[in-house]
Amino acid sequence: MEFLTTAETNTLAGLPASQALRDAAPQGGTAGGHGVRSREPRTLTITAASSNPKMFTLPWEHPLSTWPQDLLANLPRGISRHVVRFVHVGDDVYAMKEITRNVAEREYELLRHLQKLDLPTVTPIGVVTGRHDKSGEPLESILVTRHLKFSLPYRALFARNLRPDTAQRLIDALAVLMVRLHLVGFYWGDVSLSNVLFLRDADEFTAFLVDAETGDLHETLTDGQREYDMDLARTNIIGELMDLSSGKLLPGDVDEVEVGNRLVERYHSLWSTLTNTENYGPDEMWKIERRVNKLNELGFDVDELEMKTTEDGNRILVRPRVVDAGYASRKLLRLTGLDVQENQARRLLNDLDAYRASTWQDDEDLEIVATDWMRVVFEPTVRMIPPEYRSQIEPAQFFHEILEHRWFLAEKAGHDIPMREAVKSYIDTVLPKYKLDTADVEQLNAEADSGVVDDESAYNSNEDGYGSDEVDNDPDAAVWASR
Repeated sequence: MEFLTTAETNTLAGLPASQALRDAAPQGGTAGGHGVRSREPRTLTITAASSNPKMFTLPWEHPLSTWPQDLLANLPRGISRHVVRFVHVGDDVYAMKEITRNVAEREYELLRHLQKLDLPTVTPIGVVTGRHDKSGEPLESILVTRHLKFSLPYRALFARNLRPDTAQRLIDALAVLMVRLHLVGFYWGDVSLSNVLFLRDADEFTAFLVDAETGDLHETLTDGQREYDMDLARTNIIGELMDLSSGKLLPGDVDEVEVGNRLVERYHSLWSTLTNTENYGPDEMWKIERRVNKLNELGFDVDELEMKTTEDGNRILVRPRVVDAGYASRKLLRLTGLDVQENQARRLLNDLDAYRASTWQDDEDLEIVATDWMRVVFEPTVRMIPPEYRSQIEPAQFFHEILEHRWFLAEKAGHDIPMREAVKSYIDTVLPKYKLDTADVEQLNAEADSGVVDDESAYNSNEDGYGSDEVDNDPDAAVWASR
């Protein structure tokens, strides 16, 4: 349910009540001081998917870059062309991005569509338009999304002492995200590590789309559109990794071009596995089950298969028609109520199976065993997360890393290690690596702000404040799209 606020919102936001009565027709002047002709209404309007009364009390009459520190959450931001801030709104933290009105409204609707398709994106909260300062000068609109808890931009990940293969694991996660987006017809148009947030997912990462400004949703994508997206992604990522290398954040043995090529290879491998038509003989039906199992292992459910015989009737053609991610996570959610990432779910399910075998409950219903496992194993372990780290690490990730740490300790000692002892050792020796201190966050955010440019230089100056579709404007893109 959407709500729109006009004159009442102006008063609640601290703007002069008389301003709410001014003519709402388009006014002259500049928007946000960028030289873009303003077509904003004279009344503040908040369009949101759900109502949070605390939104009314924010200082919308001030440029986002000047909002008071007591409203801001001290979280690392990624590099963006626009001013972005994390803001406390009641018990929630929202990401605020200051952009032109039409771009904000368009991105908000795109994100809502992607959310309905159950894709990994940030959650859109609302759009704030009609902002003016106290002297009546127009300000840019603001797109509001929910901060993705436990996520980090890629530069924050490299600011810590991570494994040498971190770059490859991030690329693998991005390849999965791109395949999922392309399967539903989403053309991104500006793929980069900067436009993604990453969540730890057991030994891997899960990538979430955070910036859809240049995206477009189609019924299906042509091969040319997909390849052009991939070509942009490869170019952007190689450049970002070179930038990390120049800042001495990238391990010296990482080849930036090789990592960029890995993205293309991983994408094509996964795409073909999910979409190719395979040819089987009538006595090879077991291969169909093998293919479905392979997709399950990759984290995908096959909801519908298309099977038809060749003209001579001697072969059967099989192609997945509907493929959906989240095979293990849905199974764990059904058994335990835990809503976690795919690789975390797979690891927790493995531990559940081990618990079932070790407690001689092989003949018991899995749902009953899962209830016992939650009560005896999982919940007592995650309750041991120190309070100061509960905003730093997900319970499922904590549990996974405890299992890893316990195995390492047991191998070193030559015997099993009690769970409580493993947790204590992990908290003392490993968990502190998760913390970014204030100086690290300030440096990351200073770097993020250094990339901010005005909207006039970021977008074509069309009447609606947004350039035409890049595939239409870019001659190289047009060549790709026609292939």
